Amino acid sequence: MSDAIKHECGIALVRLKKPLQFYKDKYGTAFYGINKMYLLMEKQHNRGQDGAGFASVKFNVEPGTRYISRVRSNQSQPIQDIFAQINERINSTFEEFPERKDDVTWQEENMPYIGNLFLGHVRYGTFGKNSIESVHPFLRQSNWKHKNLIVAGNFNMTNSNQILEELIELGQHPKEFTDTVTVMEKIGHFLEDEVSKLYQEAKKEGFNKRQASPYIEEHLSLKKVLKRSSKSWDGGYAMAGLVGHGDAFVLRDPNGIRPAFFFENDEVVAVASERPVIQTVFNVKLEDVQELDPGHALIIKKSGKTSIKKVNEPGNKLSCSFERIYFSRGSDASIYQERKNLGKFVFPQVLKSIKSDVSNTVFSYIPNTAETSFYGMTEAAEDLLNEQKTAKILTGGKNLSAAMVTEILSERPRFEKIAIKDAKLRTFIADDSSRDDLVEHVYDVTYGVVKPTDNLVIIDDSIVRGTTLKKSIIKILDRLKPKKIVIVSSAPQIRYPDCYGIDMARIDAFIAFKAALELLKDQNKYHIVDEVYKKCKAQQSKIDVEIVNHVKEIYKPFSAEEISVKIAQMLKTDDINAEVEVIYQTIEGLHRACPNHLGDWYFTGNYPTPGGHRVVNQAFINFYEGNNKRAY
Repeated sequence: MSDAIKHECGIALVRLKKPLQFYKDKYGTAFYGINKMYLLMEKQHNRGQDGAGFASVKFNVEPGTRYISRVRSNQSQPIQDIFAQINERINSTFEEFPERKDDVTWQEENMPYIGNLFLGHVRYGTFGKNSIESVHPFLRQSNWKHKNLIVAGNFNMTNSNQILEELIELGQHPKEFTDTVTVMEKIGHFLEDEVSKLYQEAKKEGFNKRQASPYIEEHLSLKKVLKRSSKSWDGGYAMAGLVGHGDAFVLRDPNGIRPAFFFENDEVVAVASERPVIQTVFNVKLEDVQELDPGHALIIKKSGKTSIKKVNEPGNKLSCSFERIYFSRGSDASIYQERKNLGKFVFPQVLKSIKSDVSNTVFSYIPNTAETSFYGMTEAAEDLLNEQKTAKILTGGKNLSAAMVTEILSERPRFEKIAIKDAKLRTFIADDSSRDDLVEHVYDVTYGVVKPTDNLVIIDDSIVRGTTLKKSIIKILDRLKPKKIVIVSSAPQIRYPDCYGIDMARIDAFIAFKAALELLKDQNKYHIVDEVYKKCKAQQSKIDVEIVNHVKEIYKPFSAEEISVKIAQMLKTDDINAEVEVIYQTIEGLHRACPNHLGDWYFTGNYPTPGGHRVVNQAFINFYEGNNKRAY
C-alpha cells in the first residue's frame, strides 16, 4: 500500500490437551506449547509491530506456587524480544539445575512460562498509547484462582464511554479509560459475580471453602459470563481470555467483523486470527481449520472439553473486506483467489482507459501487497490479447504468411517490475522542503522498459490519503516519460472512517473526501457541508439506534467516476508531463471478489452497528470544527 495504514491486531491461543510428558516423549520437548505460540505469533507479525505479549497458565500446582506467567514488549521487534526473554529465563534455570533437563514434572512446577494454556497477542496500536501498559494480554489479578482473568483481543469498541459508565454504575472505579481495560473489567465483574454465586451453591451442598474450588471449576458457565459482559458492546471484536484455574474462551462479535479461526485434535486446541497460520504451524488441511461463527464463543473447560456456544444473537455477517484486501496473509487459499479477482474485475475499467491498446501498455504494481491483484490483472490482459490475436488471424485469413502468424502469436502483454521500494526513509529533517525531497526518494524505478508511446498502468491495493502518490510515486513514474500514467486501486474509494480496528479515524485525511469537497466548491454546492454539519450536531443527543449516516450526503451529488477524475487532478502536480488517470474498484466488483466478506462501511458508509453511525457523524463534526482528535 502506497499510503500505509495501521493494521489489525492478532490473537493466538494454544491449549495442550495432554500432560506435558506426552509432548516430551513425542516431540522431544516439554516446550511444545511455547514453540507453537512463537510460530503462531511470528506468522501473524504482519498484524502487529507496536507490541506483543504472551501469557501462560499452569494447572494443578500447589498453593504458593506461581501458576500465571506473563511477558510483554513494545520494543522494535516485540515478538523476538518476548521469546528471547522467555528463552533466557529457561536457559538460566537449566544452568542452575542442569540435572532437571529431562524432569518434566519438576520443570512444570518450577519453571516460568511452561504450562498447559497459552495466550498471545500482536498489537498495532490504534486507540490508546503504545506504552508497555497498553500491550496485551491484560491481567486482572486475585487470590482466587477462578477470579484471575487474562484478556487479549483484536477489537475496537465504538461505545467505550457507555461501557465505562456502566462499570461506574456497578460500583467500580476503573484505573484508566481504554476500551481494553473497560472490556476486561466488564468481564471480570461478571466472572466474580458468577464465582460468588457458585460458592454460595457449594456451601448449600455442604462443601467447605477449599472443597468449593473444584465445584466452581466444574460448574462455571463462561457463556453466562460473556453474555452478561458483552450485552452492550458495540464494535468489532475477536476476544480471547484465560481464567486462572484453566478455563478459556474466544468470543466473536455478532456481525463477524473481526476474524477468528480454530483447530482441534486429540492433542491441542489452537486459535488464531488467520487460517493459513494454523494450517502452517500444525501442518493441517484447510478443511481442518474452522471459522468461529459470529456471536459465538469457543469455550474450553479445564477438563479439556470444548464447545461452541451462541453468546449473542448473530446479525448480518459483514466480515471486514479490508482484511481480505490488505491485512491478512495472502497465503490463505480463498484470500489469494479473492485478491486475484480484485485485479481481474477492475481490468475492464483499465481497458477503457488505455483504449484497448494492450500492446502499447506496460503493467506493474506498487510493492508488495498488491502483487496478487496484479497477477489477476495480468491474467485478464493475457486473455484479452489472446482474443485479439485470434481475431487478427481469422481476419487475415489466407493473406497472412507463416511469418506474420508467428509474429502475431509471439505478442505478449508487457508486465514489468517498475516501482522498487528502497527503504522506509525517516523524515528526520524538520523543514517541509527537506521532508518532501526525502519522501520523493522512497521509491525508485526501473529504467529502459517504458517508451514515450506507452501507457503505464500501476495497480495498488488501495489509495487512502494519496500523499505518497502525489509526493513520490507519480513523480518518479513520470521520469520514465510514458504518455499516460494509470493508477489503479484494487479497492473502492475509501470515504468513511473505520471504528472497528483499522486506524482510519479522521475523515478529512481521505483523498476521496477531499475530492468531494473540491467538487462541491466547483459546483457551488458547498452549502451541503454546512447542512450536514447541522444534521450531525442535531443527532448528538440521540441514542445510537436512531442515528443515520448524514455524511453520505457529501458524496451523493457525484458519481464515483467524477470523484476519481477529481482525485487525479489533485494528485497531478504542475511538473508532471504525463496524463494521469485514477481508477478505483467498483463496489460491485469488490462484492464479486469477496462474496463472503461483505463488510464495506469504509467504502459505502453502511456501518454494521449503530455506533458506527455515531462515529462517522462525529468524525465529520471534528473536521468541520477543526478538532484534530479521534471520533471514538
